[in-house]
Amino acid sequence: MPTDPPAIPGPPAPEQAAPAPDKGPAASAPDAPAPVARERVSMFRSLRVRNYRLFFVGQVVSNIGTWMQRIAQDWLVLSLTGSSTAVGVTMALQFLPMLLFGLYGGVLVDRFPKRRLLFVTQTSMAVTGLALAALTISGHVQVWHVYVAAFAVGMATVVDNPARQSFVSEMVGPEQLQNAVSLNSANFQSARLVGPAVAGVLITTVGTGWAFLYNGLSFIAPITGLLLMRTRDLHPVRRAPRAKGQLREGLRYVARRPELLWPIVLVGFIGTFGFNFPVWLSAYADDVFHADAGSYSLFNTLMAVGSVAGALLAARRGTARLRVLIGGALAFGLLEIVAALAPTYWMFALLMVPIGMFGLTVNVTTNTAIQMNTDPAMRGRVMALYMMVFLGGTPLGAPIAGWATDAYGARAGFVAGGVVATAAAVVVGLVLVRAGGLRLSVGWNHGHPKVRFVPKEQAEGSAVPVTTAA
Repeated sequence: MPTDPPAIPGPPAPEQAAPAPDKGPAASAPDAPAPVARERVSMFRSLRVRNYRLFFVGQVVSNIGTWMQRIAQDWLVLSLTGSSTAVGVTMALQFLPMLLFGLYGGVLVDRFPKRRLLFVTQTSMAVTGLALAALTISGHVQVWHVYVAAFAVGMATVVDNPARQSFVSEMVGPEQLQNAVSLNSANFQSARLVGPAVAGVLITTVGTGWAFLYNGLSFIAPITGLLLMRTRDLHPVRRAPRAKGQLREGLRYVARRPELLWPIVLVGFIGTFGFNFPVWLSAYADDVFHADAGSYSLFNTLMAVGSVAGALLAARRGTARLRVLIGGALAFGLLEIVAALAPTYWMFALLMVPIGMFGLTVNVTTNTAIQMNTDPAMRGRVMALYMMVFLGGTPLGAPIAGWATDAYGARAGFVAGGVVATAAAVVVGLVLVRAGGLRLSVGWNHGHPKVRFVPKEQAEGSAVPVTTAA
């Protein structure tokens, strides 16, 4: 009887000894079956690692501050200017450095110890948050101050994002990488439950400056965690020596591997056109439902509820599956279209939950598949490319989303983002199926029809296909 299609294959984790032998075209296909028994994964097993536990706790505190600053920053800009376009410009400035310098950040991450780089980036973001807090609380803040702060955080993120993403494997090793990546996402999204709620209370009671102040002080926690780590317990990774052409080498590495290239293309479209929630949600709260910052905070909180659920479900999965990535992206785009047309406040708000769940599913599945399929010596550059495409597309998409929202209304802007995400999921899904040498096949399981993608040879040779579980 047919079973679930296997996980996305790739090279063995770099920490392993040698590459697996070549088993023919099917072995290199992005969704080729592999006869490996599936291990039941404990949802929180990577937290048994002391270094990762320190990292995780520090990120809990810091991520709450990050979400507080995001909400406060967007609402402050909207209050100062009354323009959704200005909110989009703020987003663009924060993510523009990733678009311009993201690949160079990846080269630095592959060359230098990631723990030391994280000291520098976390400290610089703390200083930025404290400076913005001082300006806002003193009543001297202007919109250009927010623009400068957003750009400064973006410059730190160029190195911080790929360093944090790839440092996970050095803390937990290849066996627990999938679980740790999923818990990282659950951590970030759980903070999203607390951060917007607290930010909404602070904004409406004492002002946005106090949210910035908490964010600046919150970086004490991850910096302390980095200082307390035992370096002898880290999994050493060979660092890339300084040499010419390392950036091009990383691009060629991804271009030769469809299991890396096409998921990155997919998240590029979704990140550029489908994740402009600060623009859309602030416009829905202000213009469509004529509400205050508390409603904007509620929308973000409900989306975070779904995101946490998606992350925890991913933590239970032992593998990163291609069908989960494509299915999650398709559901994400379709739900955005439905939410954009929702006629009532509460219907719109409740739809944020599944949107958050499927958006997080796309993020975690892509992140995990890329890390597990990448040689450690290339991981910084590959993760930088992934983050550059996912986050760096915002400088292009956010102003467009802001302009469309101002010109045609929040509903039209939201619909357009959902349409692009849906189309990208369909097209990339078909490309990956073709690249993997797969075809659609219908079989029967206990009297019920089952639709699966299977290798072409298998579908042609059997009326009732049988696949092998990963």
